[in-house]
Amino acid sequence: MQTFRSLGSQPMLLPAPAVLVGTYIKDRQPDVMTAAWCGITSSFPPTISVSVKKTRMTLSGILENKAFTVCIPSADMAAQTDYAGLVSGERENKFVSLGWTPAVAENVDAPYVAECPVVIELALMQTVDLGSHVQCIGEVMDVKVREDCLSADGLPDASRIDPLLFVPGIREYRRFGGKVAKAFSVGRTYAPFSQSGA
Repeated sequence: MQTFRSLGSQPMLLPAPAVLVGTYIKDRQPDVMTAAWCGITSSFPPTISVSVKKTRMTLSGILENKAFTVCIPSADMAAQTDYAGLVSGERENKFVSLGWTPAVAENVDAPYVAECPVVIELALMQTVDLGSHVQCIGEVMDVKVREDCLSADGLPDASRIDPLLFVPGIREYRRFGGKVAKAFSVGRTYAPFSQSGA
């Protein structure tokens, strides 16, 4: 039997998505912030949440405009994505510094990074004060996927998107691996499934 070592109480899910959160900040300046505390929170209605530190201008932008975008960068955007989390929009226009295009979302009052392969437009539904962070839960108004990142059947192709991943603890960016199995299908091949009467 394998032994385990306790690492104590800490936020740890492996891997975490590395995303870019787009908002308008003071004077309607488009801004973008890197976040890893992000995930799906509901299927109906479709919602995604992102947890933002209370000190971030991004939080003020989300609350003021009741909207935000979540952009999924590709792995080759690692340096720029990391930079977007190191510098405050209060000091500089990160879109200008990074050479990114601030596109205007069609369905919500927020900008997005046109260079990202996937963009999710979100209308703020509610916030939850969790301590160091405020969880912002947004209803998905639209998902945009770059044409060259779609499969033949018109669905997002993870290998073409090549999403950037973040590993908490060791603070590393990683790439998406290859396909392991088909979800909601491979489990049916497991012997106990046929005996469960499912």
